Amino acid sequence: MIGVLVVDDHRLLRDGVKMLLETVDGITVIAEASDGRQALAMIEAHAPDVVLTDARMPGMDGVDLVAACRQRWPRLPVMLLTTFDDEDLVHGALDAGAAGFLLKDVSPETLAEAITAVTRGEMVIDPRVARTALRPPSRASADPLAALTRSERVVAGHLGRGRTNREIADAMVLTEGTVKNHVSAVVRKLGQRDRTATALLVREHTAPQG
Repeated sequence: MIGVLVVDDHRLLRDGVKMLLETVDGITVIAEASDGRQALAMIEAHAPDVVLTDARMPGMDGVDLVAACRQRWPRLPVMLLTTFDDEDLVHGALDAGAAGFLLKDVSPETLAEAITAVTRGEMVIDPRVARTALRPPSRASADPLAALTRSERVVAGHLGRGRTNREIADAMVLTEGTVKNHVSAVVRKLGQRDRTATALLVREHTAPQG
């Protein structure tokens, strides 16, 4: 039996996913959470086989949750189930280590097959976003920060102000491990050699903030 943790800030959607999955043999919802931080506690308490999470949630969102799980439970597959398919979100989720990315209008059969597949170590990408997933992030913009996800841009802003990982973690309500992953992604995406060079680049392309 595959135990699933469902994470979504809308109770109605959590209930809907739970009802759907309870009709599938071999899959059961063992816990629910309304945001990423609560999901981390549920993972500790219930040890699910798969985490199925929304992308856009207050507090710790789905991409941040993926990164946090990757740090703490590297073998735990986390799959995004969302209504959003924009390029930054898709690339942000996959860069963070998501095991799958599905849109919320998938059929029950497709969702069940995807959950089973990620437990086998496979990656599942909704065909409707596959082209976006395979396309390199756009860098056509004059803004070098355009390649960053929403969370990475926030981290970059803190880097530009010279904050440490601990200070960033406290400000964003994340673990230091998650912040470290974001910092590494920011440095890599901006093509810089280290944290200091990245901070200097960010300062050049962002307005002063208090």
